[in-house]
Amino acid sequence: MSNGKLIVLALACLGAAGPGLAADFSDPTWPCIQRKVEDLSLGLMWPYQVVDGETAENSTDIDEIAGLLALRRIELEDLRPQVAEFAARYNGDPDILGQVFQRVFDTLSKRRKHIIAGIGEFSLKQIDLAEKIDLARVEMDQALSSDPPDYDRVDALEEQLDWDQLIYSDRQRSITYLCETPQIIERRLFAISQMLQQLTSDQG
Repeated sequence: MSNGKLIVLALACLGAAGPGLAADFSDPTWPCIQRKVEDLSLGLMWPYQVVDGETAENSTDIDEIAGLLALRRIELEDLRPQVAEFAARYNGDPDILGQVFQRVFDTLSKRRKHIIAGIGEFSLKQIDLAEKIDLARVEMDQALSSDPPDYDRVDALEEQLDWDQLIYSDRQRSITYLCETPQIIERRLFAISQMLQQLTSDQG
């Protein structure tokens, strides 16, 4: 691999590590420790110019291998033989392999963006629920301090508080997984890029 490509790959790896290093708590729609990075750059992951060399003959092949690579439930190592066979069939053509990576990148980037949007909605719902819990506590204190105390209202508020706090806690337990998912997708894209680069005809 040329020095230029090594530099691109090194920069890309730094980008992959970066999100875990800083957190921005000024954005209420982002509750994660990881830094929020909404858009990924294909150019940081793929050091070749992506040229449209698609034909009717190879389009199906490109779609098939890209579709497999985009399936996160399949380990990349399990796909390595199929990817190597595909690359050999096209003599490691960087244009063809670039088309594969672009398809995978477009698919996984779109999924990643949906997940980030979902995390934002999740965070706003948690903020609303936390405010609802706080207001119920204030109202319960007022009901207890009234003369005479409104025990029926206190009982109703206490029951609702128990339920809301349970929902809030259950949701919070899932936040770690939700926050890690965008990074998992990002790491898979980098790994796919490296796998395909190793199989290009001009590597080394």
